Amino acid sequence: MSITKAAPGTTRIGWVGTGVMGRWMCQHLMTKGYAATVYNRTKERAQPLLDAGATWADTPADVARQSDVVFAIVGFPKDVREVFLGSKGVLTAVRPGLALVDMTTSEPSLAREIHEAAKAKGVASLDAPVSGGDVGAKNAALSIMVGGEADVVEALRPLLECMGKTIVHQGPPGAGQHTKMVNQILIASNMVGVCEALLYGWKAGLDLKTVLQSVGGGAAASWSLNNLGPRIIDRNFEPGFFVEHFIKDMGIALDEAKRMNLALPGLALANQLYVALQAQGFGRKGTQSLYLALEALSGIKR
Repeated sequence: MSITKAAPGTTRIGWVGTGVMGRWMCQHLMTKGYAATVYNRTKERAQPLLDAGATWADTPADVARQSDVVFAIVGFPKDVREVFLGSKGVLTAVRPGLALVDMTTSEPSLAREIHEAAKAKGVASLDAPVSGGDVGAKNAALSIMVGGEADVVEALRPLLECMGKTIVHQGPPGAGQHTKMVNQILIASNMVGVCEALLYGWKAGLDLKTVLQSVGGGAAASWSLNNLGPRIIDRNFEPGFFVEHFIKDMGIALDEAKRMNLALPGLALANQLYVALQAQGFGRKGTQSLYLALEALSGIKR
């Protein structure tokens, strides 16, 4: 599907979802010269962007009416469906030549459904979930995994490059979401290891900051260890990525694995630990708060 290559000063962007990550991602585009129209269920969460010059819209459909490319990064697949396919959704107000980019981590099947619905109206669509958390969003250093048609990816690449350092076209519609599932499966078991290791170090009486100096640059190093480990040590459990959203992601991955007849016991264990964490009231905390569930399992009260 042929669309015009994005360029600052001419391409108008729309943005739906101005939360922990979306606010920064949209702001980077505005800083690069793209005029933005924004919508969020809670208007106050969009205020920093409005203060920076963005235009407010009352519905996702209103965003589409004022935009050439509409981005969304929301919470759950039901939210994605409402944003794009709902009665006041983006696809009720599109015109040929518009492009849609869903950056939410969502279901591969829903990405394909949105692509087909958009194609029927002469509209391009990409699924482009991201990895890197709030740190990557703030620093425009996200990894962006893209599914969709190659010419659309290239036309929108200038926009994606405003938000990320690694932009890879993974294949047809839904391929971006499948790649994000690979990412989340990797993170899930790794976060269990990070939290268990730091809990062990604390119980052994070690200085955890000194421990990180040794293990953070060796074979055990990981993004989660080096970025979330210091937050755990400082007992900072505020979200860069919500526990409840991670549980959603793991659920999608487990459903896809079941469909493909795959056994993923590590992912299943991590999912159960996070479900326990949510049951303890920490669903709106960051994924590093898994540490609190492991403390509880060991009878540690701090």
